[in-house]
Parts: sequence; structure tokens; C-alpha cells
Amino acid sequence: MKLAKEHIIAPPGFNRWRVALASVAIHLCIGSVYAWSVFNPALTRLVGVVAPAADDWSLGSVVWIFSVAIVFLGLSAATVGKWLEKRGPRAVGVVAALCWSGGFFVGALGLQSHQLWLLYLGYGVLGGCGLGLGYVSPVSTLIRWFPDRRGMAAGLAIMGFGGGAIIAAPLKTWLLAHFAKAPVFLGAMGQVKLITEGGRQFAELAAGRAEVVVATAKEAAVLPGGGEAGVYLVGSGDTGAAATFLVLGTVYLVVMLLAAFSYRVPAAGWQPAGWSPPPEAASDGMISSHQVHVEEAPKTAQFWLLWVVLCMNVTAGIGVLGVAKTMMGEIFGTTLPAIVTAGFASFYVLMISVFNMTGRFVWASASDRFGRQNVYHCFFILGTLLYLSLPWFASQAVVQPAVWQLAGFYAATMLIFTMYGGGFATIPAYLADLFGTMHVGAIHGRLLTAWSVAGVLGPLLMTQLRERSVMFAVHDLVAKVDPAVFLATFGEPVSNLDELVTANTVTIHKLMDLVPAGTPDPTAGLYNTTLYLMAGLLVVAFVANWLVRPVAVRHRVEYTHPKA
Repeated sequence: MKLAKEHIIAPPGFNRWRVALASVAIHLCIGSVYAWSVFNPALTRLVGVVAPAADDWSLGSVVWIFSVAIVFLGLSAATVGKWLEKRGPRAVGVVAALCWSGGFFVGALGLQSHQLWLLYLGYGVLGGCGLGLGYVSPVSTLIRWFPDRRGMAAGLAIMGFGGGAIIAAPLKTWLLAHFAKAPVFLGAMGQVKLITEGGRQFAELAAGRAEVVVATAKEAAVLPGGGEAGVYLVGSGDTGAAATFLVLGTVYLVVMLLAAFSYRVPAAGWQPAGWSPPPEAASDGMISSHQVHVEEAPKTAQFWLLWVVLCMNVTAGIGVLGVAKTMMGEIFGTTLPAIVTAGFASFYVLMISVFNMTGRFVWASASDRFGRQNVYHCFFILGTLLYLSLPWFASQAVVQPAVWQLAGFYAATMLIFTMYGGGFATIPAYLADLFGTMHVGAIHGRLLTAWSVAGVLGPLLMTQLRERSVMFAVHDLVAKVDPAVFLATFGEPVSNLDELVTANTVTIHKLMDLVPAGTPDPTAGLYNTTLYLMAGLLVVAFVANWLVRPVAVRHRVEYTHPKA
């Protein structure tokens, strides 16, 4: 196999758009990571299927798998930069295909055996390395093929990454439904004798005692063929997650290998017909014709300012992205249940990908005309206002539910994700402007460590603050419930509340059936604190971007440092 860089130099007359198509194909495959939240409901009820069982994984532990994948995306991108420049994009693309698909295969094994560490190792570590390798190779290659339109080129490549969930979200939803199997229904509440021990619920059957979950009508409605409220046998069904992982891993392997073998690199000295580099003075020095070595770039203030810009922007967006489907269902599923169904929430994830993808191309292309720094200023001013508006829409929906609140929330989040995607797509061109194209792939890879940090920070802030809000809401609701009614419903006294919450026996939804009529459902406000914090992060990013100036002469490759 001819993988090395010297074997894939394009012949004269080669159509550079062929490389663009291959780049988009690889990014569409690895961009499916943005549809991770589609897996959340299935992975948090892998054992109970219809409702979370005591042994099921929590939402926080599942979201962290996404975080680990993003961490290893940044780490692998940072370490592969020099190898990419040496070996070329085809070799990197092949390795990316093997890692990304291999992550799904190992993850499937973890799902089948219910071993969370295998899911972390497979999808998180191995798959995350595939993400990083597959992410950086198309971007640096396209910037060299399109020196006349750097922003558009980077936006085109990264557009595929943002749009991966457009294909993946409905595909994952269909595969999960196709392979799902409903658990055994034992009967309605009152028809089955239940015993609660250690927070878990058991049913007395002819064959002996068996662990069960009690599902509400809403939970049972999502079962294959529909279901009814009542008692279901734990471990007797299948969410279809393991089989879905196997199918996706196979598809991604084939597509990514075909795309990797379509890569070519331009010959030395090649440039588009009729184009010449613009004079540096025309851009106030923000578009440099000089080069900065990859080892020198981290010694500049510009590198770290852009690191902060990327980290803050991604932290603000990725925390919401990882729980998008769950957030939409919790905020508006209780206030507008006739509209915000499971299908609506899945379509919401799909539309996030559409706007994420569109923003990557539109904003990056706009930066070719208006400048990278000005485009980022727009991101952070408008984004701050939009994040501040989200809790307001949610609170209004609790007071007096109406469609306009849902529409406002929907529109605000879509705009946010155009700028989230635009931030990713514009940063490679920003780097090429400041540091030159010689080592832009390696410098970009190192800057993506900001994504690694954000991949931990965003979901951590989102899940931890949400869990604190959940516990506060649960204790507040329990204070309004008659202790005798609580004991009769859950089989244990209020004093064991924390144990019952940990075992998923007590939830906000179940408590709402016990509190006095007219008690507001606190679910819609679970994300308010986090959303305010995200707005603050964008203010920090604005300041960092405002401080960016042209790189000093002493950092250029051709500059000779004076002897001491």
C-alpha cells in the first residue's frame, strides 16, 4: 500500500475538489460523535430497558465517555502533528479509520458484557484517538490546496465534522429501535407484590424473587410496539445498543478507508492558477506571509490567547451538546408534552447538527472577508446574550407554557451552535494567518488540547451542576409529600431518600405524582445555573480574542536571533 507522503503527490492538472470530498467524508464519519446524546437514554437503562434499574449507569457516567473521547481527540491531535507533516494525510487517515471503528467494536463488547470500563477504553480512548487523527489530517491538507480561500477550505473540511450527526442521529435512532427488545411485563402496580430492599425493588414470583423496575406510562410508551405503565422484569429486554455499535463500526471503517485512499498532496511550489499571496500590509499584519515553527508557536502570546478562545467557546457549547436531547426533554417535555415528544427531541439533536455544520462553512467563509478576529468578536457578544436568554425561556414555560417559549429556546440554541461550529472552522485559518502554513497542521493539533480540556470541563460543569439541582429539587418536593404516602409508594421511609435516589427508585417525575396539585415541576430549571456560567465563559473568550495581535518578528523561521 502506498501510504507515504512521497507516493501521493498530485500530478499536474489534479482536481483539488476530490481531496475536499474525501475530507468531508472522513469528517462526516467521525462527526457522529456529536450525536452521542442519542445513546444516552439507551445507555442509562441498559439493564432496566424501560426505566433505569439500580445497576444501570448514571447519566453523568455516560456523558463522561463522550468527554474522554474529546480528551483523546485533543491529545492525539497534539502528538500526531509532526508525524502528519512527515507521513502525509493518507497514512494518518488509514490509522484514524482503524482507531475510530475499533472503538465501536470494543465499545460493543463493553455494552454486551455491561462493563463500563470497556466502553471508556473503546469509544473513549481508542475512538478518541481516531477522532484526533481523522480531524487534523483533512484540515491541514485542504488549507494547502486552497491558499486562496483558507477560511472556506477549513470550513468545508470541518463542516463535515459538524454535520456528522445529521446522518448519525437518525441512523442511530433507527438502529436502536430496530435491535431493541421489550422487557417482560409482569403487571400493573397493585397486581404485583413488590418488596423494597436497599433501595432496589423486587417482585415475588412463582420462580422466586426477581428485581424489577416500575415504569410510568410515558416511559413505557417508548418501548418497541408501545407498552403500558407497570412492573417490568430487569434484564429481560435489550436496548439494541450493542448491535448498533457493531453496525456503525463496520460502516465507518469502509467509508473512511475509501476516503483516505483518495487523498493527494500538492507538489512543492504549487499554487492555484492566477493567484498570488496578498501583500502583508493589506491585512494590517494579521495575515502573515512568514512562517513560525511548531516548536516556536507555543512560545508566543498569540498561541495561548487562541487556546483560551477555543477552550472557552468549546466548553460553553460542548456541555450543552452532550445532553442536548435530555435537556430538551426535561425543560419542555414536562411543560409542552404534546409537542416535545421523544421524536421531537431526536429531531432537535439532528437540527443542532444542521446548524452546527452550516455555521462551520458560513462563518469560516465570512472570515475570509471580514477577518478572523472580527468574526470571533461576533461569536462572543451575540453568544453571551443568547446563553442568558435560555433560562428565561425555560422559566416562562413553567409559569405559563406556550409555543413561543419553545420556539425562542429552539432558535437561540440553533444560533449558538452555528457559532460553536464556526469557532472550530475558523481557528485553522486564524492560525495559518498568524503562523503561516508550514506547520499549521502541527500547530493546530497542539491547539486542540484546548478541546481536550473543554471536553472535560463542559460536561463536568453541566452534569455536576445539574445533579446538585436535581437533589435540591427532590428534597424540596419530598418536603411537600405526606411521609405515609411516601412509605406506601416506595416501600421505605423518607430517611432513606438518598439511597432511593441513587437506586433510581425515587425520581422527580415519580414525586410529581405525589405532591399537592399545582406544585410547579422543577425539571425545567435544572440547567439554569450552568447556562449562566456558560455565558460568563464567553465573556472571558471575548477578552482573549481582543488581545490577539500579529506575531512578533523574533518568532519567524527566517529570523536570526542576535548573539548574546
